[in-house]
Amino acid sequence: MIKGTFIDEISHDIPHQNWGREEWDTDFKHMKAMGIEMVIMIRSGYKQWIAYPSSVLQREVDAFKPSTDLLKLFLELSEKYDLQFYFGLYDSGKYWVNGDYEAEVAINKAVIDEVWEHYGHYPAFKGWYISHEISRKNNPAIQLYKTLGTHCKAMSNGLPTMISPYIDGVKNISQYDHEVLKTAGVSLEAHKADWREIFQEIHEAVDIVAFQDGHVAYRELIDFLKVNKELAEEFGMECWTNTETFDRDMPIKFLPIKWDKLELKLELAKKAGIQKAITFEFSHFMSPQSAYLQAGHLYNRYQEYREKQRKLLNN
Repeated sequence: MIKGTFIDEISHDIPHQNWGREEWDTDFKHMKAMGIEMVIMIRSGYKQWIAYPSSVLQREVDAFKPSTDLLKLFLELSEKYDLQFYFGLYDSGKYWVNGDYEAEVAINKAVIDEVWEHYGHYPAFKGWYISHEISRKNNPAIQLYKTLGTHCKAMSNGLPTMISPYIDGVKNISQYDHEVLKTAGVSLEAHKADWREIFQEIHEAVDIVAFQDGHVAYRELIDFLKVNKELAEEFGMECWTNTETFDRDMPIKFLPIKWDKLELKLELAKKAGIQKAITFEFSHFMSPQSAYLQAGHLYNRYQEYREKQRKLLNN
């Protein structure tokens, strides 16, 4: 079942919904009603757009001061609805993309320090999300995970850290491309070899790994889910699934997913023995108040599914 959701406050590749406190409060209420226990700010900023009035980012990258302190708002709403909140780090969209991982790490260390000083006292602040995503072995990125995860944990007396990598499957296509499939994806064996090496390096700095489930063909997914769980357990990490609630199978990027596809992915994760699912992401693709009308219908189908599962457990 879906127990957590990302919050995409920057919305750099999906439309912003321009919500204020009232709309966000309503959305958190909907999240709670469908069994959400955790919200994860997917990133605190991207390039010059930021989610809280960061002195560090305004000074270092000339970021624009936001009209609303969304970090404060999300922490307050998480407390109101008894949800855990995970803070997502900053993505420069520049330094690490261009191979300057040291600069990406340095600015994020400053962000971590700033955020913990000003927001770490909120009771809902329960963990950290390292927002940088990789799919294959990438030694500088591995060190980024290790360094930033270690710094997060040291700063916050050991609060857990999470990453959500993707799989280099046949649907690993840029959102700016109209195609939906490429000729071939990574083999299961190559994926397993890469991530064994990655986990070997980062397992003391990263507690939770939630692979995105949308980049591989549906008939391949169960095998990748099993390998992900096997590897995570080998290194003492928790393995969740990031079950995407948007559809990668059509050239329109991105719309809410067909219910049958979401149900299939949830059932496959269950068969693989994965107990917890998070999603990218509730507010655009599942919320009854989403700008996409079909998102509310997906919410209704999921609630029917939850009720069906509850009856099965009670019989």
